[in-house]
Amino acid sequence: MLRRLLESANMPARRPELGARFESSLPGVHVIGDLAGAPLLKLAMEQGRSLAEYLASIRKTGPGYDVVIAGAGAAGLNCALALQERELRVLVLEKARIANTIYEFPEAKMVYDEPVGQTAMGPLWLGESRREELLANWHAAAKHIEIHEKEPIIALERTNEGWLVRSGSGAVYKTRRVVIATGQSGTPRKLGVPGEDAGNVHHRLYNPSQFAEERIVVVGGGNSAVEAALVLAARNDVTLVHRGQDFHRLFKANREKLDAIKTMTNAVVESIGPDVVLRGGERLPFDRVFVLIGSESPAAFLQQLGLRMENDWSANPWLPAGLAAMGVIGIALAMYWLTLAAAAGLLVTGWRGNRWSWLALSLSISYTVYAVKGGDNNEFWPFKGWGHAMLSFGGRPWSFWYTVLFTALMTVFGIQAAKRWGWDRGDRFQMWRYASLIGFQWIFFFLIPEFLFRIAVQNQWLGEALARDSNFTNNLWRSYGLVYAWPLFFYTFFGNPHKVWIYWGLLLSFGIIPLLVIFHGKRYCSWVCGCGGLAETFGDRWRHLAPKGDAAVRWERMNSVILGAAVIVTLLVLGKDTYTVLTKPAAQGLEIYHLIADVWLAGILPVGLYPFLGGKMWCRYWCPLAKMMELFSAWYTRIRWSRFSIQANEKCIACGECTRNCQVGIDVMKYAMLQREIDNVNSSCIGCGICITVCPMDVLHFGEGKRKQNASSLVQIV
Repeated sequence: MLRRLLESANMPARRPELGARFESSLPGVHVIGDLAGAPLLKLAMEQGRSLAEYLASIRKTGPGYDVVIAGAGAAGLNCALALQERELRVLVLEKARIANTIYEFPEAKMVYDEPVGQTAMGPLWLGESRREELLANWHAAAKHIEIHEKEPIIALERTNEGWLVRSGSGAVYKTRRVVIATGQSGTPRKLGVPGEDAGNVHHRLYNPSQFAEERIVVVGGGNSAVEAALVLAARNDVTLVHRGQDFHRLFKANREKLDAIKTMTNAVVESIGPDVVLRGGERLPFDRVFVLIGSESPAAFLQQLGLRMENDWSANPWLPAGLAAMGVIGIALAMYWLTLAAAAGLLVTGWRGNRWSWLALSLSISYTVYAVKGGDNNEFWPFKGWGHAMLSFGGRPWSFWYTVLFTALMTVFGIQAAKRWGWDRGDRFQMWRYASLIGFQWIFFFLIPEFLFRIAVQNQWLGEALARDSNFTNNLWRSYGLVYAWPLFFYTFFGNPHKVWIYWGLLLSFGIIPLLVIFHGKRYCSWVCGCGGLAETFGDRWRHLAPKGDAAVRWERMNSVILGAAVIVTLLVLGKDTYTVLTKPAAQGLEIYHLIADVWLAGILPVGLYPFLGGKMWCRYWCPLAKMMELFSAWYTRIRWSRFSIQANEKCIACGECTRNCQVGIDVMKYAMLQREIDNVNSSCIGCGICITVCPMDVLHFGEGKRKQNASSLVQIV
C-alpha cells in the first residue's frame, strides 16, 4: 500500500533521474530529448545543442571517442553535429534508422516547427515541412557525422578514462562521455495473443493509401488508433476495437469523429486467426489487423544500462526502517552515539540508491526540527528537557529561529524557482507569483509578528488605548493572523482574544477570503500562504512527485474531515463559557486537534514528505482553509459567479508536461485533450499556473470560469 502511494506519481513513460546538465545517476552519462522532458523536435534540438556546448567546454583528450550518442533523432543529431563543429570525436549509434520516429510518420504528414516564435538552435535544419522533406534534410546533414544504423547500445562499462560502450553488433567503443537520446517511443507494444505475428497483422501504419476495399480491424483506444481507423475508413470497412469502456483519452477533435467509424468497447482480443476472436466468443472477420496500443517504455533498457529511474522504490525498506528506529532509541536513552551511527547508516545506504533511507532520514530531520518548537519541557518525546534549550540561542527561543529557517528556505529556493519558471521562460506571471510568496513571508509572517508589531506597540503607532491594553500587548503572536485566516490560523477566536483580533478574524475568514475566491479560486495557496509558499519554493524541485490517479483524488476527502473537526472544536471552545458541560470536551478537542492537525499534518509530515510526494501534501489533503476556499469556489462556479478556471484550445499534443508538473496531482492533460475547463468543482486546482507555463504548445490559459454556462452542464472528470 505504501509503495503504491509513493509510486503513484510515475507517468506512463517513466524518466531517468537527472541532475544538472542532463547528467544521469551514472557520472558522464547524459540523457536528452523526449526522455529529458523535451516532447517537441525544436525543444529536443535545443537540449542537444546546449549539452554539446557544455561537453565541448570540458573536453579532455584521450583514447577513443569524446562522445558516443545513442539515438539519431532530433536531439542526438543536433548534439552530434554541434559537437563535430567544435572538433570533438563523435559516434552515433542508432538501433533502427536515422530519424526513425519521423520515418514512421504516415506519408506526406506535415511536421511543424513548434513552439512558434522560438528559433531552432543548432546546425540541424528544422522548418514546417512534409515528412519527406524533413527526412531528406536530416539525411543530408547526417552524412557529415559517423553514424552506425541498426546498431543499438546494449551495455555500458565504467573505466578510469570514461566508458566502454558495447553495441548489438558486438563492437566495443571507448568514450569519455555517453549521451542517451533514444526518445520515449520504443518497440511497439503487443497484445501477446496467438496469431499476432502473422503477416497481415501490423503494429505501425506507414501508408494508408495502399489499403483499399479491405476488412480492417484496428485495435486500440488512443489517438493513434482512432486516427488510423479514421483515415483507413475512407476506402475500407473498418472496425475499431477497444478494451476500455470509453475513449476517455482522446483529443476532442478525434472524439467528435468517432461516429464516422464502427467501434466496439469492452472488447478484449483473445486470439487472431481466421477471425479476430474476442472474449465471450464473438468473431470479427478481417483481411488485415492493425494493433496500435502504444509502445513499450524504455525504462527497462535504461535500467539495464545502470541508470536510476525517477521515484524508484525497488530497494529493501526494512534496513532503513531498522536504522530509523535505532536512531529514535538512541535519543530516548540519551545514547547519542547510537543516533549518529543510525544517521550515518541511512546516509550510506541512501547514497547507494536506497530511496527508503532518504525517506527515513527526511522524516527524522523534520520530526527533530518541529518537535522542539513547542517550548522548554513541551518538546515531543523524546526531546523533553534538552531539545528546545539546545536550539535556542541569541536570547531567542527555537520558535523564532524556526521562523528564520522557514523564511530563509523560502527565500533561497523561491529565487531559484522564480528563475526556473519565470525568468528563464520569460513568464511574468510566475515571477510576480514567487515575488508575492517571498514578500508575504518576509513582511507578514516574519517582520511584522517578530519585530514590527512590537515596535508599533512600543511607539503607540496603533493608538495609546491599544498600547496600554495588556490583553492586546501580551498577545502579539496573534499578528500572524493578519493574513493567516481561520481555520488555518486555528486560534483566531480562542484564549480571550482582544476584540480587534475577533473583528479582523471574522472579516478575513468570512469576508475577504470568500470575496477573493470569486476572482482567484484557491490562489491564496499559491500566492499568499506561508505553508503553500514553502511547498512552492523549497518543495518545487519535487513537484512532479505529487500523487496522481483516481485514488489520490479520493484521498482529498481527508481535508473535509479536518475542516469538520476544526468547526466542531471551534464551536466547543466558543460554547464552553455558556455551557460548562462542554469545558472538558473543548479542552480535549483542542489538544487532539493541535497534536494531529497543527503538529503532524501541518508541520512534521508534509515537510518530511516533500522529496517523495511533492510539496502540497498539507495544502491538498489536510488544510482546512484550502478546503473551505474550494467549497466557496465550487459553489460560486455552480451559480455562475466564479471568474476562475483554466481553459484549453485544440492544440494539445498529449505530451503530459502539464500533468507531470501539477503540485496537486491533477490530470491536466486529460482536461486539455477534451478541451474541458479546470475549476474547483472538478479539481483542487490552486491556480499556480505552472501547467500553463510548461505547456510547449500554448494550449492552456486562465479563463473566466463557467459564468456563461448552464450549471447542469458541469462535468466532473476526475
